[in-house]
Amino acid sequence: MRTFYIPLLMLFMIAACNHRPQTAIPEWIPYDESEEIAANADHESVRMRFKLIQSRVLDKNELWKVVEPQLGDFTEEVYEKLKPLILGQDIPTLQSHIRTGELTYEQLTQWYLYRIVKFENDRGKMLNAIVAINPGAVKEARARDKELARFLARDRRIEGQEAPALHLIFGMPVLVKDNIGVEGMPTTAGAHVLKDNFTQDAAIITNIRNRGGIILGKTNLSEWANYLFNGGPNGFSAIGGQTLNAYGRRIFDTGGSSSGSGVAMAAGYAAACIGTETSGSILSPSGKSSVVGLKPTVGLLDRSGIVPLAGTLDTPGPMAGTVVDDAILLSAMADESLEQDPWLTGFIRSLDPAMAGEGSLQDEGKGLTAEGETGFPEGIRFGVNKKLLENPLYKEQAEILTSLGGIAIEFEPIEIDLSGFDTLLSGDMKIDLPAYLDQYAPDFLTIRTIGEIVAYNDLDSLVRIPYGQAIFEEMAALEITPEALGQLRERLQQEGRRYFETPMDAYQLDIILSVDNLEAAYAAAANFPCLIVPMGYTEKWGPTGLTFIARSYEERKLLQIGYAFEHATLARRMPEGYQ
Repeated sequence: MRTFYIPLLMLFMIAACNHRPQTAIPEWIPYDESEEIAANADHESVRMRFKLIQSRVLDKNELWKVVEPQLGDFTEEVYEKLKPLILGQDIPTLQSHIRTGELTYEQLTQWYLYRIVKFENDRGKMLNAIVAINPGAVKEARARDKELARFLARDRRIEGQEAPALHLIFGMPVLVKDNIGVEGMPTTAGAHVLKDNFTQDAAIITNIRNRGGIILGKTNLSEWANYLFNGGPNGFSAIGGQTLNAYGRRIFDTGGSSSGSGVAMAAGYAAACIGTETSGSILSPSGKSSVVGLKPTVGLLDRSGIVPLAGTLDTPGPMAGTVVDDAILLSAMADESLEQDPWLTGFIRSLDPAMAGEGSLQDEGKGLTAEGETGFPEGIRFGVNKKLLENPLYKEQAEILTSLGGIAIEFEPIEIDLSGFDTLLSGDMKIDLPAYLDQYAPDFLTIRTIGEIVAYNDLDSLVRIPYGQAIFEEMAALEITPEALGQLRERLQQEGRRYFETPMDAYQLDIILSVDNLEAAYAAAANFPCLIVPMGYTEKWGPTGLTFIARSYEERKLLQIGYAFEHATLARRMPEGYQ
């Protein structure tokens, strides 16, 4: 018998010696938020008058159960040691730290997870930005570390040909708006009815994974892409509760609908985030959270696997801390076929990997500051909207662009007719949402129509629709023929294009300057891409951004100009309390 127990004892001792202590996450205990809600009751902005802040659906402790085993023995000491290498750094710099051995993909992923818990589990700091965590994120990061080691060890020249470089998104943790399908996590669009909507990866997520990117988790959003109720707050969903602005919790609006992605990026919860836009849903939260957001031309990126609002206008897009990171994520989201397009190839090649010499993740990178195509385009002509010149920040940015070599042309915007814009959204959604549910929803989820969703919400309005569902109710009652919807779609696009092309054609303008999402509806109707870059901060409304608008499929031009502007101003700063 003794010989039986001795091996068991030895195995136990070996296991004990090899056991790594696990970081313990304190339990989240819901608190009485009545004082906070009362304090916001008279807020100057109706959008900031909250009925609730904490989610009545999501249990944060369930999130922490997913995070805790992934942290291993990651401690506050390790977090602080790695902080200078990670916080506020762009993707090329992160990759550089990993190449020099100062950092690993595993540590990077754990650092972001630790940081999410550090702030989201703190009553005084939580932003309600995160609604799901990838349980395999750290495991994937370890695999990336091994892949990188093999990549660096092998001879990269095969029969005289350079082997393909790793994409710059490789090993980078990315957070995704919760209307985009990610396998293993529900895709809810913030709605109670979709709380168990587990689906496959959306096409853009597949592309990111194929290039080595790591999906860290899901971000909160304005429910149904901000198309559910009238007059209520941006950044609220039944699933995630009320998203708060890192630059001023309960003071500044988060914008919508990609609120959680903007806030998560501002707070430094990931290397980059993904949002979606129909009309301002990337531009608005990017401006309010002082991040760089790109609304691409509809059709540039595959939208399959994304909960739709209006197929005419919907598009995913990158939200990040810098223009370079937006470009990297856009490239990672794109189909392989698009990599052959001249504009996309061009900006990939102009990315600055911050890593010189053989073996960089993108050796073809020459740096956005290099001579030629990557500098500020000399003589670029940009339109300055006279009605926006009352904004001193807007006027100042126009002067900066002029000093860089641009030519400013002031113009008076024309009046156009965007009546029926909401009818287009509702008409599209009544068709597109049931089609999405037919294709992606699990079998047990039998609800399909807008009317059925309205009835479902009415069964428990306090939890499911505390701000009502006026837009959905109107949508359910809407009757419009396919012919009428098509005519409306065509007229709105013509009007949107006329709004921008009139001054562009008259003055030979390359781009038009705007502010935040003020002209998002016009750009949406026209299907013109927009890039927003932080331009400063206001005492009353918080962060704000300069928006560059170009013609369809001129994203590369936006990125090039935006990069030069970004480096001339260096306006973005991390929010106090999250540094």
